[in-house]
Amino acid sequence: MSALPKFNAYINGKSEPPSSGGYFETVNPYTSKVWGHVARCNAEDANRAVQAAYIAFTRGDWPTLTATQRGALVHRLGDLIRDNARELAEYEVRDNGKLINEMLGQCNYLPNWYWYYGGLADKIEGAVIPIDKADVFNYTRHEPLGVIVCITPWNSPLLLLSFKLAAALAAGNTVVIKPSEFTSTSTLKLMELVEKAGFPPGVINVVTGFGAEVGAALVEHPKAAKICFTGGSDSGALVYQAAAKGLKGCTLELGGKSPNIIFDDAVVDDAVKGAISGIFAATGQTCIAGSRLLVQDAIYDRFVDKLVAFAKTARMGDPMDTATQVGPVTTPPQYRKILKYIEIAKSEGAQCLLGGDPGSGPECGDSQWFVQPTIFSNVTNTMRIAQEEVFGPVLSIIRFKTDEEAIEIANDIAFGLAAGVWTQSITRAIKVSNAIRAGTVWVNTYRAVSFMSPFGGYKKSGLGRENGLEGMREFLQTKSVWISTAADVPNPFVMR
Repeated sequence: MSALPKFNAYINGKSEPPSSGGYFETVNPYTSKVWGHVARCNAEDANRAVQAAYIAFTRGDWPTLTATQRGALVHRLGDLIRDNARELAEYEVRDNGKLINEMLGQCNYLPNWYWYYGGLADKIEGAVIPIDKADVFNYTRHEPLGVIVCITPWNSPLLLLSFKLAAALAAGNTVVIKPSEFTSTSTLKLMELVEKAGFPPGVINVVTGFGAEVGAALVEHPKAAKICFTGGSDSGALVYQAAAKGLKGCTLELGGKSPNIIFDDAVVDDAVKGAISGIFAATGQTCIAGSRLLVQDAIYDRFVDKLVAFAKTARMGDPMDTATQVGPVTTPPQYRKILKYIEIAKSEGAQCLLGGDPGSGPECGDSQWFVQPTIFSNVTNTMRIAQEEVFGPVLSIIRFKTDEEAIEIANDIAFGLAAGVWTQSITRAIKVSNAIRAGTVWVNTYRAVSFMSPFGGYKKSGLGRENGLEGMREFLQTKSVWISTAADVPNPFVMR
């Protein structure tokens, strides 16, 4: 093995080599070169991590902290992320090939999750129930679940981890993280900040490796209380099935095939930018991608002409260059999948207006994984290109005539993660937003998220919610406490 950086697992507050002694390569998508080696953990490492988290949850320093003290630790982690955002972002770019502008923006925004939930930690309040029985005092407590397993994807590792980690910790749980095998290093780098923040050993753990070797062992572990997973719908279904065997709770944020709807009264130039943002930002590698662009008949030709002209100006290149707008695809399997769907679209009769080929040229450097920004017209909603998640820079344009038709097309899909609506009519905006079966609807904007607003999907796009107060509730369970104040015990053979 070369002298490239080596990244170990993080278990019980320490950097730990994998029990097998094996490591796998991590590759920079822009250079196509190996730049580090990551611990290839297995079921034994998964067990060590869960056991450490369970011990930290049940005894030791963590459960003795007051909620205020716990919140202060979470808040402190946010401070450290703020101070180290640039370094974390560079690790993300090196691992997943996304733009430095995008990843630095995310990393600069990450501290808000830890500050927000750190502030909520001592505001988890139960209630006194004015119970309908004499001589009884009844109250409720909201308590942590236990060991939370967080399985994160390769497209935005730290952002999507923070959706889970900040709330789980603030609620008093302990955590085991399994990042994608393609993008593990930024999560492991975050553990250096976890140590500096002063978290007790075992509260946060990371095991790296492959799903079959370590992910399955985490999901099925009897001491794991809940699974939080972000990824594809097929993988999410398998996680859900495995978790169900142990009656574990799940929060699943899965795939999407989101409609981005342009009505004839939209501000066309703004809507064009919204369409571009919805699909070509992040090279289309986002679950909320507005990959189905629905354009009303009256403005269809004018809108499509402007859209294609704008998309032609997108600059492919080095993701570390702030002038770059489209980076490489993160993984070879995903690259091949995108190209396959482009061929499927052509075979279905869709018209390729832009792109449709692998990216090439000096701006692509040594990368073998660029795909040109691609736009298809003449798409019907029954085509595979309109129904299946591509997860790449491929846009399908669907024409519609009436509001009712737009709503019908938008909902005629197995997914329901997000949607966009572009209109100047507040009546239309509310009516259409209410009718769309999706967890998030943006009006005259796209790809906006916040630590304060719940996020999650309908239908095959997932279960549960992350972020906001609802995100905190996902990591709590309610206990009802009954205290009798009666002078004597009533009839023991009759239910009170």
